[in-house]
Amino acid sequence: MASCSVPESISFPEEEVKVLKFWEQIDAFQSCLRQSKGRPRYTFYDGPPFATGLPHYGHILAGSIKDIVPRWAHMSGFHVERRFGWDCHGLPVEYEIDKALGIKGPEDVAKMGVAAYNDKCREIVMRYATEWEQIVTRLGRWIDFKNDYKTMYPWFMESVWWVFKQLYDKGLVYRGVKVMPYSTACSTPLSNFEAGQNYKEVTDPAVIVSFPLEDDPSVSFLAWTTTPWTLPSNLALCVHPKLTYVRVQEESSGRHYILMEARTSALFKEAGEFKVLERFAGSSLHGKRYKPLFGFFEEMTERGAFRVLVDEYVTEEAGTGIVHQAPFFGEDDYRICLANGIIEVGGRVICPIDASGRFTAEVHTFAGVYVKDADKDIMRALREQGRLVHAGQTKHSYPFCWRSDTPLLYKAVPSWFIRVEPLVDELLANNDKTYWVPSFVREKRFANWLQDARDWAVSRNRYWGTPIPLWVSDDLEEVVCVGSIEELFELSGVRLSDLHREHVDPVTIPSRRPGHAPLRRISEVFDCWFESGSMPYAHRHYPFEQRREFEDSFPADFIAEGIDQTRGWFYTLLVLSTALFGQPPFKNLVVNGLVLAEDGQKMSKRKQNYPDPVEIVSLHGADALRLYLINSPVVRAETLKFKEAGVKDVVKDVFLPWFNAFRFFLQNVERLQREEHVALAFSERVHELPRNVMDRWLLSCLQSLVRFVKAEMAAYRLYTVVPRLLRFIDGLTNWYVRSNRRRLKGELGQRECLAALHTLFAVLYDLVRLMAPFVPFLTEFMYQRLHPLLDAAPQPESVHFLLLPDAREELIERDIEDAVEHMQTVVELARCLRDRRTLPLKYPLKEIVVIHKSQSALDQLRSLEAYILEELNVRTMTLSTDQRPSANSSTWRCVLAPSRARWPRCCWRTRVATACSSGRTCTSW
Repeated sequence: MASCSVPESISFPEEEVKVLKFWEQIDAFQSCLRQSKGRPRYTFYDGPPFATGLPHYGHILAGSIKDIVPRWAHMSGFHVERRFGWDCHGLPVEYEIDKALGIKGPEDVAKMGVAAYNDKCREIVMRYATEWEQIVTRLGRWIDFKNDYKTMYPWFMESVWWVFKQLYDKGLVYRGVKVMPYSTACSTPLSNFEAGQNYKEVTDPAVIVSFPLEDDPSVSFLAWTTTPWTLPSNLALCVHPKLTYVRVQEESSGRHYILMEARTSALFKEAGEFKVLERFAGSSLHGKRYKPLFGFFEEMTERGAFRVLVDEYVTEEAGTGIVHQAPFFGEDDYRICLANGIIEVGGRVICPIDASGRFTAEVHTFAGVYVKDADKDIMRALREQGRLVHAGQTKHSYPFCWRSDTPLLYKAVPSWFIRVEPLVDELLANNDKTYWVPSFVREKRFANWLQDARDWAVSRNRYWGTPIPLWVSDDLEEVVCVGSIEELFELSGVRLSDLHREHVDPVTIPSRRPGHAPLRRISEVFDCWFESGSMPYAHRHYPFEQRREFEDSFPADFIAEGIDQTRGWFYTLLVLSTALFGQPPFKNLVVNGLVLAEDGQKMSKRKQNYPDPVEIVSLHGADALRLYLINSPVVRAETLKFKEAGVKDVVKDVFLPWFNAFRFFLQNVERLQREEHVALAFSERVHELPRNVMDRWLLSCLQSLVRFVKAEMAAYRLYTVVPRLLRFIDGLTNWYVRSNRRRLKGELGQRECLAALHTLFAVLYDLVRLMAPFVPFLTEFMYQRLHPLLDAAPQPESVHFLLLPDAREELIERDIEDAVEHMQTVVELARCLRDRRTLPLKYPLKEIVVIHKSQSALDQLRSLEAYILEELNVRTMTLSTDQRPSANSSTWRCVLAPSRARWPRCCWRTRVATACSSGRTCTSW
């Protein structure tokens, strides 16, 4: 591909396709890995996406970060293995199958069989794998798809078994009934962090129901709820022990009610609608009995049900101050009823709802009805009984299933748990050992989540997943946890090559108790977050293979994902590594924000409110899209409203000026060879300090840039690096090349021309190396045309095989950088004056007077007088100090004096531009 020719105009997308073909020809990525073998290892974990949908801008953003940092590490002298991962199990796959086959619940799966169901899942799990590889490759990301890992590979699943066995042996696994977010559409419980991913504003019924006292039915407690479907399962009421309650008489009906004094407004709008008969503390109500709403569970009276309990979780901010308790549909309800002996661990579970969210025969009046649909029926029944005091509506935030987009229920589910609560202090300590960019996500959002961490329900009542390796007896008295394929063979005599349910479920393990039936595996599979959290170990098949490789490279040097993973992958990684090894799973983490549509809403295929990423790349190029995303607030974990115009601006304001400067350089090299027969051979290093001040300025700025970028990349602050790189390109194209065009074109003699070309080559060569991780295509395009001009041969085939340039401190001249910065200020101010007075640049002016309090600053400016005069088309420059008390050393003033012969008298008046540290303005003086 190497060639010095460059087109007059360029299509960046077309050139990127050519670069891709070149990389394919030289097997660039694998060649780069082979070349770096033996270097220090830099470990990167790629969080696995699902392949059931196409990549969106969030994937592209995270993928760009996950390409830039490993490329930078490689060019810094490390060996960086990059393997793509796929999340293959769980709800995203199963939900697609359920929709396609019309599966409504577990009974439908039982009819077709688990084996047939999983075969269907296996068919679609990699539906878009080809498209993913094509898109990721087109975006310039170097990652290994051939040596990938999939969570459905048997060796990956075996390592997941090993992880679970370690936790089990440490006593961190237990079975319990816990009120959890439950998806009726997917027939499975969700973890708390899954439930927090999809809240929506909804309108629900808000009802006030009466509960007559057992010993005085003329007085009723009033309880308020937004979930009427839980009322058939009511077992208690709860009040705040320290707050004041009142017995009131409703003036219109004469009925007597008890509710919290601070919440009388929940029923009565005007003070005249009721009369307070008695005031008392909530604690005085403790133990009072009331008549059940329905007769479904009256036998629970023997355990102390249908009485008033006290707890300080009751608030005076909503409802009536009396909360109805359905212990198997609310976490606080469960806690309070358990503490008061109404229910017990291992006892009867009052949860008359099946896996699909329909009432069971226990609640015969509403049997077979979906609970949300039953709200109206329940309210009608209560009204007929005279127990419905008020029916209204309320708008509130409610959790929805992140996969099916259906309302979640909170219900008691028998599950297998990992004990996380005892690990909280260690989780917080390990979190403090990690470095996050930006840091506030670790210090605030993530730390707060860890502080309130709950035990993790890792079991799912599903089919397509890694089976939980627990074999139990019918009475649950005997439990065997299996940690490997070999261990299962030793225990059962069956050797498996596939660990999915259809193969594992038939395997039994003989009981150690004589005369007892063999142990069978429990039916649940792992939550897919448990699999992705096991990725550091399972993607290497640890500890069965690559033990040394894992131990030498754990924890990872770097990971990156979106801010939504603070309750997802980041959390599960930390929990498992802390439980297994007592240390964090990674050292450095870059958190990106969310990419929204241009209108600020979530990107939606249905609304079509965002452009297709493939079309954006086809129109503007992958480099432009990458740089637009990286040079935005989203890299600081803020949100980005995606605008195609922003991608266009990268092309217009960055790539085209950079390309034009590059083309101008090559054109003048070719001209020198053609017209003056000078065969040029450049060195990548400048050996002699140039005489020209602008040459020295450019070289100094480059070294300052290299030093800055290396320091900031070491701190993973991409959001400071890219703006500085872009400012340098602006200085290169709009100041150096433009102000040295005559030198580069040979108009000031061959010596000046050669000096400028050698300087420009050295800068362009280092710049493509510095920018290569960020814009891999354009830098490759330029490198292929630069390296044939080098005096040393042979050169590496690709810019991505090179190491980054080192900052040469001896070339950094801060005084020259300051001088040129002063010149730029003066030139911009003078241009501002011309614009304000409508004096086009083509008209020469007699004089510019530059005023500054600092004589040293003026002396620096004198060395650049020729550039200033040429830039401004002015004949002479006068420098002066300003002794006015208001002046300070950071203020510049310029006076432009027009020629009397050319301009009318009205233009003779002096105009002044003032630059202050807070900005630059043009004003009269």
